Amino acid sequence: MTKKTRYEVSALAILVVILAFFVFMRRSPDDVFEGVHNDDGKFQPLNFPDPSLRVDLLARIQNEHYNGERRNIFSEEPLPPPPEVVAQQKAADAQRAATPPPPPPLTIPATFYGIVTDPATGESRACFSNTDHVYILPVGGILLHQFRVVKIGPNSVDLQEVSSGRSTTLTLPDAAPQQSAQQ
Repeated sequence: MTKKTRYEVSALAILVVILAFFVFMRRSPDDVFEGVHNDDGKFQPLNFPDPSLRVDLLARIQNEHYNGERRNIFSEEPLPPPPEVVAQQKAADAQRAATPPPPPPLTIPATFYGIVTDPATGESRACFSNTDHVYILPVGGILLHQFRVVKIGPNSVDLQEVSSGRSTTLTLPDAAPQQSAQQ
């Protein structure tokens, strides 16, 4: 170390000692607690008659139990239904499982488009079309080897499926507006 650096280091140490001396000498013993002091005499303690611990109230609270449903308050899932509702749902599900579902509605692969009546005999016949064919059938006639004409009304025809016995009624597409116009 050179002589010049030794002088600089010693001068710096002396300055630090002098600075520390002035900092500690300027402090008074009253400055130990810094902050805001309220010594204006306006402080009023709370009027609390007995500050001792109320053990009887704590015992009463500890003996109480929550009997409601328990759930995680941090979860967004809804509460489970009450047991009565669950029992009713199970009974309804069992009843639905016991009864088979109804058969699908009867669909006819032909279009019913009219009724013709023979003036000589008075016999009515229903007219059906299926893409390339036209069928004109009396009561008791078989349509497409599947459906029997049961009854022919003024604007409708009743058909019965030969294999299952299920029935359906077809109405003329123009019959509903004409009936409402006549009424």
